Amino acid sequence: MLDKFYAQLAANSPVSVVIISIAIMLLAGFLGTRITKLLKLPNVTAYILVGILLGPYCLDLVPGYVVEGMDFISDIALAFIAFSVGEYFRFDKLKKNGGKVVVITLFESLLASVLVFILTYFILRLGLAFSIILAALASATAPASTMMTIRQTKAHGDFVDTLCSVVALDDVVSLVAYSVAVSVTLGGEFSAGDVILPLVWNALMIGIGIVFGFLLKVLMARRSTDNRLIVSLAFLFALCGIGAAVNVSPLLGCMAMGTVYINITNDDKLFKQLNYFSPPILLLFFVKSGIGFDLSALVSTGSAAGGVPLIAVGVLYFVVRIAGKYCGALAGCAIVKKEKKVRNNLGLALVPQAGVAIGLAAMGARVLGGETGAMLETIILSSSILYELVGPALAKLSLYLSGSYGKNAETEGESPPQGREEEVAHLKERLCEIERAIAVKEYARTPEEEAFLEATSAGAEYNRKKFINKR
Repeated sequence: MLDKFYAQLAANSPVSVVIISIAIMLLAGFLGTRITKLLKLPNVTAYILVGILLGPYCLDLVPGYVVEGMDFISDIALAFIAFSVGEYFRFDKLKKNGGKVVVITLFESLLASVLVFILTYFILRLGLAFSIILAALASATAPASTMMTIRQTKAHGDFVDTLCSVVALDDVVSLVAYSVAVSVTLGGEFSAGDVILPLVWNALMIGIGIVFGFLLKVLMARRSTDNRLIVSLAFLFALCGIGAAVNVSPLLGCMAMGTVYINITNDDKLFKQLNYFSPPILLLFFVKSGIGFDLSALVSTGSAAGGVPLIAVGVLYFVVRIAGKYCGALAGCAIVKKEKKVRNNLGLALVPQAGVAIGLAAMGARVLGGETGAMLETIILSSSILYELVGPALAKLSLYLSGSYGKNAETEGESPPQGREEEVAHLKERLCEIERAIAVKEYARTPEEEAFLEATSAGAEYNRKKFINKR
């Protein structure tokens, strides 16, 4: 639509085309959220739909070469998401439920992957490589959508703590599974090296992230707000660069850096500061994904899909993954003997799938290239739109049914847990004793302080007597 305008503009200043395109993406994304807000849908849904609208199959308002030059946005956006997820890996909470969370995560993530692989390879007869990668992506959950729903509802309690830990570990499992899947696909034949090498690279990224976490703590000491933002961005970008150099996702490294930093500093202000900075980057990431969405591919039957229309693969993938997540979470919670409210509702909160899956699909498309990569990205993006339409609503429903917010919410600080009333009463009595002791205790004072107190006491006594005499 604007090809002639952009061509004339590029002749004078190529940079201006990029800047105007970014401005259009930002403004259109913002306007899209005004509509989805009325429909009570998440911002992510608006960004993806706006991207499709701006793309070549609708209005074609953003040049293709600009979108191709923004591949780095995917890495940076995922780095922000991963670092923020690290905040929920608090060791004090993991010590309480660490073993249980691991069991739940393995069941819900691996069962979803297994069911998707059975569907694609044995039922739909798709290619082995295509089925392996799609199955690996099925294990991922969208931390951004889940965390946004928790923040919006101000939910809290054991269900929320379990959910946050499962979502964080879930992405670790999906990243490792995806790295192995891509390596197997590129290698053509399955071998031990295809499994070990990705694990080594990801372990290296985790090690670098841990080191960066300690360095971040040292450099953050007594820094201004501006400098804190500059230093943290420098480390996040460095991890993205290292990951891109060795073709490894930076997510595990960024997650490790966030985990180390929050546990050795207990400083959640940095995460809040980055949450204020990251929305424009996340907006560009999702809008860019929508622009790259190939609508015509949905009805195509490429060789990578084994002659099955991609729209059918996407819908079946959508349904089977939900079944795997819910049944896996239910089984995992039953094994570790989680209470009924957690067991019956946790699977509903694991439905959203956008950020991590879309980012990994974009990386996979870049690595694989050709028809296979394009189809992989199309299926994940199309199903992600469906997930973002129903996922946040299901997550919100699970939070309500579990009593994490609303009328049935467990109140914080008002009604103590059963069996701890006596402990709370004892603490209150002890605080009263401390207050009384402070009120009567004589502290050592300097001569100047004693003179000042005597003068003020004498003046107060004089005024009191004068007031009494007047009466």
